[in-house]
Amino acid sequence: RNFRRRSFLLLYLFGASPAVARGFADNAPDLVPLGSDTLHMPHATSLRMGRLGYQSDAQTSLCVSYNSLDSYAASLSDALVRPYPAYQALGIRAADGSYRQLNDSLLQIENEFYGTIRPKRVIFPGERPLHALRERGVEYIEVRCMDLDPLVPADIAPATMRMIDIFLLHCLLDDSPLDSPNEIAELARNQQRVAARGREPGLKLERGGVEVLMADWLREILGECGPIAAWLDAHEGTDAHALALAAARAAVLAPDTLPSARVLAEMQARPGGSHAAVVRAHSLRTRAHMLELELPPQVAAHMGDLARESLAKQALIEAADTMPFETYRQQYLAPERLRLPRGAPVPAA
Repeated sequence: RNFRRRSFLLLYLFGASPAVARGFADNAPDLVPLGSDTLHMPHATSLRMGRLGYQSDAQTSLCVSYNSLDSYAASLSDALVRPYPAYQALGIRAADGSYRQLNDSLLQIENEFYGTIRPKRVIFPGERPLHALRERGVEYIEVRCMDLDPLVPADIAPATMRMIDIFLLHCLLDDSPLDSPNEIAELARNQQRVAARGREPGLKLERGGVEVLMADWLREILGECGPIAAWLDAHEGTDAHALALAAARAAVLAPDTLPSARVLAEMQARPGGSHAAVVRAHSLRTRAHMLELELPPQVAAHMGDLARESLAKQALIEAADTMPFETYRQQYLAPERLRLPRGAPVPAA
């Protein structure tokens, strides 16, 4: 719950998608041309996490509660079995028998839910992810609001990972009041504002029905993170977390230093302001950097063994597969598979 309330901090600090190729969103009214092949929003941080990215009009009616595992599962279960009119009109199969979609529910499978953070666990073969959560609890979480950073070869910097660790611990340790439908809607509006206008001077967000300056809220959160960074550094015998936190605090005062601003500045500096040219240039630099790294022979041999083992397992699975896909689809998506009694074995599919 705290992560959802405060994930705008990660969009602000680490968003790196302020522009898109023109063909991706020609008719988006809020985008401004930047050269011949690029559209952008001047103060955007992460268009990928905004209205043009991992969003769905169908999911605007969803109100997924994180108050408990039961409430989360109940929210998703409803969406997984509730027909959605537009999907009903599309139909599952075309006239030639090819598949247009898996079913006509609001959510076709659990992984279609576009949350900024999702509880997860490893599933058994044929098991629905929601059943696995209900049966065995949360095993790990997915943080889903991070952009790849084109400014570093591995797409994420060590300092960024340390800041995420600090932030996750802060969310875990701080008081976390129960969420409500009104707050969930408020958080969605905040996400849209920061994704599209995060570097806008004086930007305000909603907090409990009251508008507050985002910069003030950011400083408050980062201030509360200080003891966590100090504890982590004391445990590891470094100052790396303190430095990561200091960089985040500095970025609140200097939005031009953020990845989103630097990416945009690089596009603006190129003739024609090309999104494609900047992405390609960074991709080629990353490729060259990775090719220069030497892979130890024992690692290469181990990875070769894993690849051969994986291909052998694939062949065995495919050789044993005799069930028609339509039969599998109907069995896998049957509503009762989401509501198996606790401890019941997973039926074959």
